[in-house]
Amino acid sequence: MSLNKWKNVTSINHAPSARIELRAICKTFATHRKTTIALKDIQLSVYNGEFVCMVGPSGCGKTTLLNIIAGLERPDSGEALLSGEHINGPGRSRMVMFQEHALFPWLNVLGNVLFGLKLKPELSSKERLEVARYYLHLVGLAHCEKSNVHELSGGMKQRVALARALAPNPHVLLMDEPFGALDAITREQLYGDVQHLWETRQKTVVFVTHNVREAVCLGDRVILFSPNPGRIFREFAIPLSRPRDINSITLAQYSSHVTAALKSFSTSREMGGGMG
Repeated sequence: MSLNKWKNVTSINHAPSARIELRAICKTFATHRKTTIALKDIQLSVYNGEFVCMVGPSGCGKTTLLNIIAGLERPDSGEALLSGEHINGPGRSRMVMFQEHALFPWLNVLGNVLFGLKLKPELSSKERLEVARYYLHLVGLAHCEKSNVHELSGGMKQRVALARALAPNPHVLLMDEPFGALDAITREQLYGDVQHLWETRQKTVVFVTHNVREAVCLGDRVILFSPNPGRIFREFAIPLSRPRDINSITLAQYSSHVTAALKSFSTSREMGGGMG
C-alpha cells in the first residue's frame, strides 16, 4: 500500500477561514469559599491549518479554554464554534493530546493506535490497520508496533499518543502541554517531529504551554494570557520558516520579545496599571 493514500488531498492554498471561533467566552468556578473567574471575554479566531500556541502562567485559563474547544466543558456565557457550528460536546472532529500519554498498558503500540480508530466505524478492519501503520510510520515507530507500552521511553510513548490522536483524521488537534514531563533532549526531538507532521497533515492545532521558546518554535501565532481573570492581552505572529531550530539565534530573539511582553504585563499589574 502507498503511504500517500492516507495523506490529505485538499489544498489549503486559499483565503484562510476560521476553523475555531471563540466569542466573548466567560467561565467561572465557584466553591463554598470563593469564586474564581477563569476566563473573561475571550475573543479568538483560529484559522484552518493554523498552529496557535497559548502561553501564560498557571491559573490563567489556558487549559480551561482548551477544554471548552474540546467540548469537555461549557462556557458560562459566550459562544464556541467549530466550522461555524456550536460546540456542544466532544466529537471526533477534535482530538486531545494531554501531558500524560494516557496509553492503555494492556494494549501494544499498534493496539493503542487502532483504539483511536474506533472513532472511524466506516473503515474496514484492513483499512484501520493500514491507517494505524501509516501513522506509526510518520512518527518513526513502525518498527515498534508489537512493543508493549512499558518497554517504551517517555518520548516514544508521546509519539504513540500523537499517532493515536492523528489517526482518526480530526480537523483539530488540541495539545495540552504534551511535552512538559519530558527531558530537554527528547522535547527537542519531538519539536522536529511535530513540525514535520504539521507540514505533512496541515491540521489546525491549538497548543498549550508554559514554555515561551517552545511556543515560538512551533506556532504561527503565540497568544499571551494573563491570570485573575484569564484574558488574552497580546498576540505575536511568528513569521519564521520551518523547520525551526529551537536553539537558533533568530528564534531566541523572537522568544525574548514574547518573554519581555509577559514580564512587562506582570510588572504593570503589580504596580496597579494592569487589567483588574
